[in-house]
Amino acid sequence: MAATAAVRALTVADRGTSASNPHVVDTVLCVPHLPIVNWYARFLNGPQVKALTPVQKAHLAVRNLIDPFNLLTIGGEAAISVAANSHSVYGPGFQGWGKYMGVSFTQDMVGEFFGTFLIPSVTHEDPHYHRLPQASIKRRVFHAAIQIVWTEGDRGKGMVNYSNLVGFAFEDAVNDLYVPGQQTNFRASAERYGIALATAPIDNYITEFVPDIASRIHVRVVLVQRIINQIAVSRTGGTPAD
Repeated sequence: MAATAAVRALTVADRGTSASNPHVVDTVLCVPHLPIVNWYARFLNGPQVKALTPVQKAHLAVRNLIDPFNLLTIGGEAAISVAANSHSVYGPGFQGWGKYMGVSFTQDMVGEFFGTFLIPSVTHEDPHYHRLPQASIKRRVFHAAIQIVWTEGDRGKGMVNYSNLVGFAFEDAVNDLYVPGQQTNFRASAERYGIALATAPIDNYITEFVPDIASRIHVRVVLVQRIINQIAVSRTGGTPAD
């Protein structure tokens, strides 16, 4: 389109230069139509066109972390926790809320670093959750659960979900260095690892089914950022709803 416009502009400009000499008054330039690719959507919905590079996975991790919805969730959770237990290791009031929020933000940052950037980059794993909106309810329930241990690689083939199986262990080890009051013995770490794996499907179930609910009641549901990043484009098949 730009090339055609340029040719026509030059033609129009040339009309006033020489009225006596015959010349071409119009030119149509045929350009093959190429498929329109929404590159931004790849950061949200997965590598539908080509695999994400490590740099792009890093961008996705940063976007997940600093998105306002994610920050709002962290702040709200910190406020509720401090208000419910003012005698925790974080202390009461705004000071306790600030400490709790800082620790939660750091935990989220560690999780994004390992789960969205580092491990997927090393293992060539796709860090997104892939919905099955056309499948049966039973199939979708099973799919959301099995995604915790078996996911897709950068090329669309199935592979072990190292981001969860290995990433949760790395995250817990790093959290031991700064989370106040956290027990660091093997038993406590093993319990936290098991709880992380057991509760991980909850995010997948929300990601899988919330878009269906939102489409029926005609509202967009906003949840934790790493969930909303994945479901925002699901209703339009790859076009961001933001």
